[in-house]
This record gives sequence, structure tokens and C-alpha cells, in this order.
Amino acid sequence: MALSELYTKYNRVWILDEKHVWKSAEITKDFHSGDNALELLLEDGTVHLYPVDPSKPKLPPLRNPDILVGENDLTALSYLHEPAVLHNLKVRFVESRIIYTYCGIILVAVNPYKQLPIYGDAIIQAYSGQNMGDMDPHIFAVAEEAYKQMARNHKNQSIIVSGESGAGKTVSARYAMRYFAVVSRSGSKNRVEDKVLASNPITEAIGNAKTTRNDNSSRFGKYTEISFDRKYRIIGANMRTYLLEKSRVVFQADNERNYHIFYQMCSCADSAEFKTLRLLSADEFRYTSMGGDVTVEGVDDKKDFEETRRTFSLLGLKDDFQSDVFKVLAAILHLGNVEIRSSGDEKSSVPLNDPHLAAFCDLLSVSTTELVRWLCNRRIVLVAEMVVKPVAKERAVAGRDALAKQIYAHLFDCIITKINKALQIPGKQHAFIGVLDIYGFETFDINSFEQFCINYANEKLQQQFNLHVFKLEQEEYMKEDIPWTLIDFYDNQPVIDLIEAKMGILDLLDEECLFPQGTDQSWLQKLYNYLKANPLFEKPRLNEAFVIQHFADKVEYQCRGFLEKNRDALYEELVDTMRASKFSFLANFFQEEGQSPANSKGVKVKAARPSVKPANKQLRTSVGDKFRSSLSLLMETLNATTPHYVRCIKPNDEKLPFEYDSGRVVQQLRACGVLETIRISAQSYPSRWTYIEFYSRYSILMSHVEADLSDKKQTCQNVLQRLIQDSNQYKFGHTKIFFRAGQVAYLEKLRLDRLRGACVTIQKHVRGWSHRRKYLRIREAAIILQQYIRGKRTIRKIVTAETLKQGWAVVVIQRHWRGYHMRQIYQVVRLASITIQAFTRGWMARKRYKKMMEEHKVLVLQKYTKAWLARRRFQTMRRLVLNVQLSYRVQQLKKKNEEQNKENRGLMERLTSLASTHSQTMERLHCQKVQLEKLTNLKASLEEREKKAREEASLTINQLQKQVEALNLEKQNLETKLEASIKEAKESFDQVKRSLMEEKENEVRLRKIAENNTEIQRHDHEKELETLKEEIKRSKEDKVSLQRKIEDGVQVNSDLQQQVIQLTKHVKVIPELRRDLNNLQNQRDNLDRKMKEQSEQTRAKTKGIIRQLLAGVVEEEQIFGLTLEDSEKIYELDDVQEAFDGLQKATRLLENHQREQRETYESQMEGLNLKVDHLQNENSKLQKLFQEKSNINEDIRQEVSRLSSDNSAIPELKLQVSELQRQNQELEAIAKEQSSEFAEKSKEITNILHRKITEESTQRRHFEERAKELEETKGELQGRIEELEEESEHLKRQQLMEGEVKRKLREETSQLTAEIMDLEEQLDLKDRWIKKLQNQIKCLEMSQKAKHTPAFPKEYLGMLEYKRENEARLIQNIIIDLKPKGVVVNVIPTLPAFILFMCVRHADYLNDDNKLKSLMNAIIQGVKKVITAHQKDFESLSFWLSNTYQLLNCLKQYSGEEEFLKQSTPRQKKNCLQNFDLSEHRQILSDLAIHIYHQLISIMQRTLTPAIVPGMLEHESLQGISSMKPTGFRKRSNSMYKDSETYTISSILQQLSVFHSAMSHHGMEQNLVKQAVKQLFFLVGATTFNQIMLRKDMCSCRKGMQIRCNISYLEEWLKETELQSSGAIDTLRPLAQAAWLLQVNKSTNEDAKEITEKCTELNPVQIVKILNSYTPIDDFEKRVTSSFVRKVQSFLQEYEGSTQLMLDTDYRFQVTFPFCPSSTALESLQVPSSLHLDFLTRI
Repeated sequence: MALSELYTKYNRVWILDEKHVWKSAEITKDFHSGDNALELLLEDGTVHLYPVDPSKPKLPPLRNPDILVGENDLTALSYLHEPAVLHNLKVRFVESRIIYTYCGIILVAVNPYKQLPIYGDAIIQAYSGQNMGDMDPHIFAVAEEAYKQMARNHKNQSIIVSGESGAGKTVSARYAMRYFAVVSRSGSKNRVEDKVLASNPITEAIGNAKTTRNDNSSRFGKYTEISFDRKYRIIGANMRTYLLEKSRVVFQADNERNYHIFYQMCSCADSAEFKTLRLLSADEFRYTSMGGDVTVEGVDDKKDFEETRRTFSLLGLKDDFQSDVFKVLAAILHLGNVEIRSSGDEKSSVPLNDPHLAAFCDLLSVSTTELVRWLCNRRIVLVAEMVVKPVAKERAVAGRDALAKQIYAHLFDCIITKINKALQIPGKQHAFIGVLDIYGFETFDINSFEQFCINYANEKLQQQFNLHVFKLEQEEYMKEDIPWTLIDFYDNQPVIDLIEAKMGILDLLDEECLFPQGTDQSWLQKLYNYLKANPLFEKPRLNEAFVIQHFADKVEYQCRGFLEKNRDALYEELVDTMRASKFSFLANFFQEEGQSPANSKGVKVKAARPSVKPANKQLRTSVGDKFRSSLSLLMETLNATTPHYVRCIKPNDEKLPFEYDSGRVVQQLRACGVLETIRISAQSYPSRWTYIEFYSRYSILMSHVEADLSDKKQTCQNVLQRLIQDSNQYKFGHTKIFFRAGQVAYLEKLRLDRLRGACVTIQKHVRGWSHRRKYLRIREAAIILQQYIRGKRTIRKIVTAETLKQGWAVVVIQRHWRGYHMRQIYQVVRLASITIQAFTRGWMARKRYKKMMEEHKVLVLQKYTKAWLARRRFQTMRRLVLNVQLSYRVQQLKKKNEEQNKENRGLMERLTSLASTHSQTMERLHCQKVQLEKLTNLKASLEEREKKAREEASLTINQLQKQVEALNLEKQNLETKLEASIKEAKESFDQVKRSLMEEKENEVRLRKIAENNTEIQRHDHEKELETLKEEIKRSKEDKVSLQRKIEDGVQVNSDLQQQVIQLTKHVKVIPELRRDLNNLQNQRDNLDRKMKEQSEQTRAKTKGIIRQLLAGVVEEEQIFGLTLEDSEKIYELDDVQEAFDGLQKATRLLENHQREQRETYESQMEGLNLKVDHLQNENSKLQKLFQEKSNINEDIRQEVSRLSSDNSAIPELKLQVSELQRQNQELEAIAKEQSSEFAEKSKEITNILHRKITEESTQRRHFEERAKELEETKGELQGRIEELEEESEHLKRQQLMEGEVKRKLREETSQLTAEIMDLEEQLDLKDRWIKKLQNQIKCLEMSQKAKHTPAFPKEYLGMLEYKRENEARLIQNIIIDLKPKGVVVNVIPTLPAFILFMCVRHADYLNDDNKLKSLMNAIIQGVKKVITAHQKDFESLSFWLSNTYQLLNCLKQYSGEEEFLKQSTPRQKKNCLQNFDLSEHRQILSDLAIHIYHQLISIMQRTLTPAIVPGMLEHESLQGISSMKPTGFRKRSNSMYKDSETYTISSILQQLSVFHSAMSHHGMEQNLVKQAVKQLFFLVGATTFNQIMLRKDMCSCRKGMQIRCNISYLEEWLKETELQSSGAIDTLRPLAQAAWLLQVNKSTNEDAKEITEKCTELNPVQIVKILNSYTPIDDFEKRVTSSFVRKVQSFLQEYEGSTQLMLDTDYRFQVTFPFCPSSTALESLQVPSSLHLDFLTRI
């Protein structure tokens, strides 16, 4: 579609405007080819005719649809031109309060003149690692892109920050450097990052100043290279500066200031430290007061000076260097106040008493006379002589100012050099990122040499920028395989040649500077002569200027001062004066410097264009030549790096916040190259959409057939070919579709038309349905009204007064008749009902009475039956209980006796061993004592030998001294003799002389011999002394060793004494033990006494029973036989049992006789039955008594004789008892059967009984005789029992003897307590045994009172025993090697914690402190080792967090503390720890659990974070609601056409379910699970909220709907997992309120009030940010107006809140571990074999 076809009705265009540059107008009539005017309607309602040339129609630029306005990237606009860019920036800056915007590869930064909360560390972390197009434009995004490309491509990067003064270049560069410092922390002690950032305050203090446009304007260019190592951490930095504005030191315009450092120093003039500098206030110095006001609003110079000094120290610049710098700066200020007076014609002078002159000379140690001389004079060197010529005041002042400028320039360079040295850290540089902070294109009313150099630098940078943009466009086309067409772009090489080429402006300027008489006018004339033919050079009307056509605009330069500034000359005499200074810091500034090649930091690349080398070497010293060289070096560096561009824009000249001056902005846009980028992009295919974006946006334009295709790429191609017929208007690439200018707007128009048509259709149907519904309701209401009206009308026509009376009478008659009739019916029914009720109630009463009688009889029968059964069951149970109790007590006493014997034997063995060890110890001590005596004797002998040796040495020395004295006497005698011989005879002089000489020789020889002898003796003595010293040393060492041994012996004795003391304490327990044993023996005696009493009762009852049984019942032969059998068996081993057998036989005889009597005697039948019952009861009692007696006697005999043969009688006795019971039961059955027969034969029995009376009398006599014999037998039995009692007494005496032996042994132990080492452990063991015995006695006593017989199964105590050497295996198997996914763990996840605690319980039970501490330390170290080895394994961390928490709960639950015992069972209370307090270990375990929890949370957060933003924001969870919009250049590189798997809200829910199921599977406490889920939900909410804050494309109504839908999914997940009470949903409240804010109406005052009332979780900054970032997706939505935002802000002023824009995603809620007791019984736990813990034993 042709562009001209888009000029249709209702479309809008831009037309030029003098005030606003461009203004909008709406087309009121379609434009057709050939029309000479375009009819427009302006925004103010006026009609405007835009003239158009029909032959060459030049139509105004079209305006973009509102949907595209406010985009993050200007290249996403459909129409790319100047008014579109200007309007888009205005909308973002003024309405949305967004200062950053992308324009292709450029970041446009508009200065807000206000502090914004978008530069915190949280913002840096949010941009770190993100793609550049994914987030809102920001300086951090550019820095991240540079950092990422450096790491990915291993290539150096550059960030070029440019703009005019006041646009915010310095701040932008500072934030970029701060970003690198934060994201690339090196962790070294050098604090390189802090040093790099610390360089900014210093350079700003010495290089920035207040200007009319900016309060902190950089007056120099700066390129900072930040060096990185191979791990891309900062290791250093280097700074290069360009073109310092030195003239500012001596001159400032109105409302401007000098460099900040001067005012900072003057603010501290009163401090004692600066007294020597003689500083005054800033308004008293000429160099700081020329601009007027010396203060800046909002700037504290004193505080800034403290910051400057702090950064000096941080960089390692010492106080000496700082003091030197401050001296030079103060001297410059004093130099400016030096008064130069005029002294006549062409002469000047300086008063020597000038205080500022003295201060300057004192501070810099400069000669005052020399300085005054050469300030006012100049030396001229002629051919034959040198002439000193005075100069006028003006030239003297110029020389003074030149000196000040030169000193400051040298000082500036020196400080920069020092900073670079401080930033150079040892280490090899791998790559660097350069940050260029340089002045932008400048044009003022008066432009001089500085503006010329600045614009020259911007021409070079613009050329490099154009080439880079052209290259990127070409790469984009080649990558997408789009046919490349040559794009015409502006090349500013002719302008650069005009400036720097041979015979160019700089070359002619340097040439003119060579001539001493050269002037600005002569140089300007040369320019006119040589460059008049160049079209880019113009001559203005004024003759003292020239004009250059730069890429941005024409600039007129005033030639005045060009030569002087280019020469930068200073009189050689003043230089010599400074060089002669005694202040070395200043003298070094003016030393001769040799020519050195420029250092380019190792970057050796070929320049884009070779620089023109000057012909004369002297030209290199000019400022222009230096700047050209440094600029060439900069361009080489930039060409060798990947550039990133930041263009800073100044929105207004009044420095008002968020005020937009379109004229000033468009001027800067033209100058900084933004519009050139737009022009290059617009010439080809500026709009580019990925296939996915196109499909999502324009799927509404597709037909059903096209939408059903699976290949989305082919679908997009088919749709485009159908919608746009001209294939030249678009191109298909591999991943994107390229559109010509205006085509996207056309598609948007088609889409809007389709949506508008759909809306009309929907509205039509909805309105029709609504009206039909309303019509039907009205129609129904009308029909009802008609019915009522018609009925009433009919009634009025028919009804009269007579008919009403007749009708009323009929009603009265009917009423009475109906009443009478109903009463009659009621009476009949009532009578019938009463009759039926009477009969029914009688029948029911009789039935109820009969049933009650039956129940009463049944209850009586049941009562007697149940009572009989209960009595029978109780008697049986009581007998069994008593039997079991007695047998159990005897067994326990027997075991106790055996254990006591074993303990006594162990104590005896231990005492004997202790006695032997004591004797050995005494012998060893005796041996040591003997050795000690020997050593002391040896020591005494050695001391004596040493003393003797010393005496001998002293004697020998005395002897030698005596010999020497004797020799000296002989010598004296010989001398006297010689003198006498000389006096007596001179003749014999020769002979005497010879003899004398011989004597002298002899004397010398003797002396040598004596000396040799003394030397030999001395050496011998020294050797002997050395040997003696060595022996003494050895003896001392032996003595020390003996002392140590003695000390060890003393220590041993002290330990033994301590043990004696402890044992004496424990010996006091022995009497208690003895009392316990005596009590046990008394209990045993009582039992024996009870046994005797029972046996006596048994004998008495036996006599009575035999007397009753055998009195006249059996014959004499049977009695004699029974007595004979009893007499034969009475002396056998089990005589009592035989007696019991005899009684059984007598019972059987009695039963036979009873049967005979029943057959023969009817009258005595009932008595015999009663006798049988009585005999059965007595028989059971006898059976019980005899069984108890037999058991007691058997135990006693087993204890005495240790025989086991008698045990066979017990089963026989049981069999006999069971047989007897069976016979009794048979007898009862037979008696019941024959009772009827007895009744029939009663007459016959009476006759037989009369006949048998005589026989019974005889039998009674026989029974009496038999009773006598039985009494004799019982006497013998009593004797046997007495013998057994004597044996038992003998056994007791033996036990008493053993007790006496024990007593003696205990007395011996009390005597040997000093040598017993382990008795404490034995006594503790004894105490535990006593406690066990006491518990057993209590259990026996309780069992006597119990109603049921207790079972005695094998009982476990909930402890696991292990050996000390198996501790490492335990930790290895149960902690280190245990896998969280094992079968055993699946059944009981916290089984390791219970096993470990059961081992801890056993160590506590043994009272083994070392074992317990070792086990606890091993557990803690083992868990630490596991979580360290698996620090990234979620399963392991979750498993061990659960077990650590369970172990902590076990330690609390079984600690015995009352607060932890409230919910414990009695058995758990019994299992509490008894001996140790493990509260310290509980604290360590709690800290370990907290560490594991945070590590687990970190793993879950790392796993979940990648899915949060795509799932919560980017994925469209609501079908049919698309928020896709066109993207710009920044996002093109990140968009690839592929149907790759993306994260959705289901991914987040699935991951949360995985976490929850794993934690639940590992048995984690529900409270911990809730805390973890709450932390994860906070991460989801905070991350999503932060992305909304930083992504304008996410602030839309539809996105708010999707966010609320996703929150509902999360809330539903909480309900499904029963985690509603965790408080997790509350952490999403800020996100929910933000989503609500995106959806709510935002137009009226009520809406503003509602927002302030409901958005309680959002602070004012966040609310305003969301409102400003709100972006409509379609034309049906409205933007938030600025007035509404201001209303909301006015309402929010009452609320106090945080000013933070972002939520802290690293915030962690405080974790708590509440006590949760376990219901698991430790004694029921078993150790599975799969854990390989066979060395553990259950106790």
C-alpha cells in the first residue's frame, strides 16, 4: 500500500509550528492525487489548509496511532521521523515520568532535574543478567549489555556518554561505573571497585564547575578504562582526560563559579589545619568571586570537601600529597589577588609588601624579587645582547593569569596521574570497558577556541557513530537474508578534512602561531584565502569570524583569542622562577620533559582515517595539535571496541523538573545523532516483527482456514500477502518480517476497523436483546393490568343491592347448616374413638405387664446365674494368681541371690586386682624413690668432683703464677748482676754479654716452655670443665626428669586421694545396700514363716479331713492297706505329694462308699451330696496348699542340693490334679443322672440302710483305728517337715555367713579405697540394680492387687546399644550413606532421627559423658558433611531438615522439662533422659536446622526464579486476551522464531507441587512446610512486582487481569494443599493491589480516593510509578492523565510510607521451630536390616 493512500479521513498528521516545533492536526477529507491542499483540523478547533504541490506532492508526516505512542524503543514506531520522536519522548518524560528511551542502539536520557528512586542496589540486581530489551530502558541496561558482550565475545567495550552541559553526562557515567563496581565484585582486600568509584568525587572537585546551564558541569573530557580479569572482576582502571578548560581558573562569566575545589577549601578556611594557607572566604578572592554568587543552592561545600578528602585517603593518596595539593591551590588563589599597578607608559609594578604576594611565595617557596621582576618585565634575546623590557599592566596581568592557568593545569595532570597509579592493581588485564564522558555539540552566542575543539571532537564521534549504525543495519539484513540496498547516510568526512587536513583550519592556526607577530586577523585572512572555495566554510558579514557547516548546525566562531589559546604560552622567565622553587612538588611541574610516544594501553589498531602529521616539530606543542593527537588515540581505542551510546538531553534551560521544551530538545536531538539513526532506519524497513509477535497481534485479521494452520510462519506469510498486495512493502526474513514505513500503521488500522466492527456487532445484538427483554416485561405488565381493569368493569355492570342481600342471606344459612352438620359428625367420631382407645389401652397395658413380669423373672435368674459364675471365675482366678505370684517371687529371690553372689565374686576379683595394682604402684614408687636417691647421690658426687676440679685448677694457676714471679725475680737478679759485672769489669764485657745473651735465650726458651705448659694445662682444664659442665647438664636434666616423675607421682597421689575422697563418699552407700539386703532377707524370712504357718494349717486340716473321711467308712483291711502304702512312701523324696496321693485314694474310697450308700440308703442322700460338695471344696484347697508347699520345698531343696531330678514330679502332679477334676465332674454328672433313680428306690434303700446300721458301727471302729495310724504317719511327716526346716535354717546360716564375708570384704574395700579407680561405676551400676529390684518388688506388690493375671512378654526400653568403636559405622550408615529415596525411608521418613536418639538415650542410661558427647558431635558433624556434599540437592536437604527437626523435638520431648512433658504419655515420661542436660546440643542442632532451612530455601528459589516472570507476566493465561505489542530494535536480537517450551503458571504450580510433595514425603513438620511455602510465595510476588515496576509494557489492564487470574491459581493451589493458614497469600497482597490498580478506572476524584484507600500495601512512589507506566494496548483504552496522577499524589501526601521502588527479593522471614511432640513409641521401633546396623542391639 502506497504511503499517500494513508492520508484518509480521521488520520492525523504533524505540521510545523513556531512555538512547539510540531503540532498535531486531523485530516477532515481524504486526500487524492492531484489535490492542491490537504484539509486539516487543528487541536484548537480551527480549520487549516495545508498547501500541496500537485506535481511534486510533499505531504506532512503522519502521526502514529496512540497505541504506539510511549514505546520503549523509538524504532518500534510505525512512522519514523522527527515529530514522532519528539512526541514520543514528551509523552514518556512528561506524562509517564520516564527519563530513558531507546532509539535503536542509542539510549536517550532526559535530565529530570530531580532525584529519582531508580538507582538502588535492588534495581542493579534486577537488571543484572537480563537481556537489554526485556526491561525498561535504563543506564543499567546499557552497562549490563556492555558487560555481557565483553564476557560473551571476549571483546573490549565502550560506553560513549555525550550531551551538552547540564544534560546529565557526569551522572550517567557515574551510574554506569557504579553498576560495574556492584555486579563484578572481586572480593579482594584492595577494594578496587570502591577506588574506581572514589575517583569520581575527586575529578568532579578539580574538573567540574557551576555554569549558567549546569551546577556541576564537567569542564573536561574523560575516558575511563575499567580493567577486568579472566573472571571478569574489576582489577583496576585508567583515566585519560581531554581539553581542560584552563581559562575558567582566571575568568568566570556572570552566575558561574570556578572549579569546586576552591570553594570547598575556602569553606574550611577557619579550621586549624588550614591556618598556614592563609585562606579567606571565597568572595574575597578574585578568582572565585568574578561570577557573583559564590554559593550553589542545595550544595554544602564543606561537606563535599570532607568527601573529597575521604576519597583521597581511600585511593591511598597520603596526607603529605594532599597538603601539597592544597598549598598549590591556595597559592593560585593568592596569586589572583596580587595587585599589579601601572607605573607610567608601558610599565607596571607589584608592591613588595602585598600580603597575597608574600603568601604565594611562602607557600610555593619562590623568590619574591624574581617573581615580581618577571611579572613586570620581559627578557628579549637579540643577536649580540639580552635586553630586559618592562611590560604594560595588561600584559603583566595576562602573564600572571597565564601562570595561574599553567600551575592549575599541571596540578590537574598530576592528580590524574596519581589516581591512575592508585587504580593500577597487580594483575593481567583480560578486557576492559571504557566509559567516555565527553562534551556534546555546543553552539553559543559567542563561540571561541574551546567550542571549536569540542565540535571537532563531536564530528569525529559522529562519523564513528554513523559507520557503526550502518554496519549494524547491514548485519541485520544479512542475518535475515534480506536483499541489501545501499542506504544513503550523512558522511561528515568533508567537515573533518576542513578542520584537520593539510592546509586546514588547525594546520593554518599552527602555522600562524609560529610567527611572533602573528595575530588572529592575519590567521583569519589566511582562512579566507585558502578555504573560500570549500562549501562548508563561509565568511560572515563580520570580518572577525568564520562559519563552519557542522553535521548538526552552522556555527559561527569568533577568531579573537584563537592564537593565544592555541599557543598557551608562558614567559620563560616565569617558568625558570617556578623551576627554581624549593618546593619540589611545584618544581617538578616545570621540569623539561622529553618527547615520548603516546601510550595507548596496548591497543594497536589502525585508525579510520590517518591523521595528518604536522611538518614542523614545534607545532606539536600547540594545544590544537595535542588535542588532535589525543583525539586520534581515542578514536583508535573506540574503533577497537564495541561502542554503546548514551545521549543525554537537557529538557529546558531553567533546570525545572519534568518540564519539556520541544525547541531545545529537537535542537539536541539533531546534534547528538538520534535523528540520523532514525533516518537511516526509516530509509529501508524500519518496522520489524517476529512471526510470533505478528501472529499474536494480528490473529484477529486471519480467516478460520488460515488460523487452523499449524505452521505459524506460513500463516503470517499468507495473511500478509492477502492484506498488502504490494510485496515491496514488506520482506520475510528467517525470524522476522520487515515492513516499510507506514505499513504497521495500516495493519493497525485494519485491526482497529475489525475490532470496531466486532464491537458494533456485539453492541447491536446486546442492545437488541436488552430492548426485547424490556419490551416483553412491559407487555406482560400491560396484559395483567388489562385483566384487572376488565374484571372490575364487568363486576360493576352485573352486581346490584338486592343480589348482594340475597347473597349475604345464603351465606348465613349455609354457615349455620354446615356448623350443625359438622357437630353431629364430630360427636359420632368422638364416641367411636373413645371406645377404640379404651380397648386398645387395656390390651397394651396387659401386654406391657406380662412383658415386665417375664423380664423380672429373667433378671432374677440372670442375677443368680451371673453371681454364681462370677464367684466361680473369681475363685479360679484368685487361685491361679496366688500360684503365679508365689512362684514368681521365689524365682526372683533365687535370681537375686545368684546375682548377688556374682556381684560379690566380681567385687572380690576387682578388689584383688586393685590390691595387686596398688602393690605394683607402691613398688614402682619405691623404685623411683630409690632411683631418686641414687641420682641425688650422683648429683652430690658430681658437685664434689666439680668442686675438686675447681680447686685443682686454682692450685695450678697459683703455682704458675708463683713460677712467673720466681722467673721475674731471677730476671731482676740477673739484671743486678749484669750491672755489677759492668761496673766491675768492662774488659769482660763481651764475655759477660755472651753469657748474658745465652741466659736470655735460655730464659726465653724456658718462658716458652712454661707458656706452652700453662697453655696445655689450660686446655686440659677447659676440657675437664666442659666435660664437667656436660655432666652437670645431664645431671640437671636427670634432676628435671626426676622432678617431673616426682610431680607425676604427686599428681598420681593427688588423683588417688581425690578418688579416695570420692570412694569414701560412695562407701556411705554400702550401709544402705546392706540395709536393703537385710530387708530382702527379712522379707524372705517372713515368706518362710508364712510357709510354715501354711504348712501347719495344712497338717491340721489334713488330720481333720482324714478323721472325717475314714471314721467308720472303710474296712480295716483297706485302712491297713492304705496305711501300709503310706508308710512305704513316706520316706521317699516327694513325701508330701505321696500324702496328697493317699488323700486322693481316700477320697475315691469315700466316693465308692457314697455310691453304695446312695444305692442302699435314701434318707442320707442329701447329706451325702452336701458332703461331696464340701469335700470338693476342701480338696481344691488342699490341692492348692499342697502344691504351694511342694513348690516351696522343691525350691528350697533345689537351692540346697542343686538337684534337678525332682522337677519331674511337677507335671505328674498337674496330671493328677486334672484327672481328679475330671473325675469330680464325672461324679457330678452321674449324681445328677441317678437322682431320679434314687427317688424311685427310696423304699428299698431304707430297708437296706436299717440292715447296714450294725455294719456301719463296726466300720466306724475300724476308721478310728485307722485315724490313729494316720496320726502316727502325720507325726512322721511332721518330723520330715522339721528336718526340711532345719535344712532351710542351715541354708539361711550359710547366707548369713556369706553376708558376713561380704561385710568383711566391704571393710577391706574401705581400707583399699585409695587405690580403687572404677568403683564409682560399679556403685552406679549397683544403684541401678537396686532400683530395678525395687521396681520389681513394686510390680509384684501391684500384681497381688490386680484382678487379672498379667502377661510377661519380652519388653523393650526404647534404647539401642552400640560399642564405642562402632560409632563411625553408625554415622556412616545412618547419615552419610543413607539415600533419601530408600524403601525404609519411604515408610518412616524420620527413622534416622529416632535411631540416633535411641542411641543417645542408651549413652545417657549408661551415664557415659564421653560417649554421649562423642555421639552428639559425630551426629552434628555428619549432618554438616552431608549437607555440604549435597548443598545443591533438594531431596537431601529436605530429608535432613526433617530429621534434624525431629531429632531436636526428641531431645526436647525427652529432656524431662515440664514445658515439654504436657502432651507426653506416661511411658514417654518414663523414657526421659536421666543424667545429662543436652540444652547446648539442642541449640547447636537448632542453628544447624536454620542453616539447612535457608540452604533449602535458596535451592527452591534458584529453581523457581526462572519460571516466575514468564509464568506470572509473559504467559497469557487468559485465552483471547492478548497484550502483545510491537517491539523495537533492542528486543530484536532476543526474539527467535521457534516453538520452544515456555514457562507458564502451570510450570510454577507444578514446581510448587514438587517441592510440597517432597517435603511431605520426607515427613517434614507442617509448620515448616508452611514457612517454606510462604517464603516462596513472597519470592513470586516480589519478583513479579519488581518486573512490573521496571517494565512499562507490563502495565496494562489486560496484564492486570492475567496477574489476578494467576494469583487465583496460586490461591487455589494453597487450598488444595491445605496451606491456607500459612499466610502465603498475604505476601501476594502488593502484587494483587498492583494488578487491581491496573484494572480500576483512573479518571475521577472518586477513583483517586479509592486508589489511596485500597492500595494500602503500596507506597506512594510505587503507586505513582504504576500510574505513570500504564500503557493502553488498544485504542479503546485511555491513558492516565497527568492531572489524575497529581490528584492521587495529593491524596497520598497524608500517608507516610517507604520511598523504595522495589521489593527486596532477598528478604527472608524469620524461621521458627515450634515444639511438636511425637506420638511414636520408641520401644515399638525396629531397625530394618537394609540399613546395615546389625551392630545395634535393642535393650
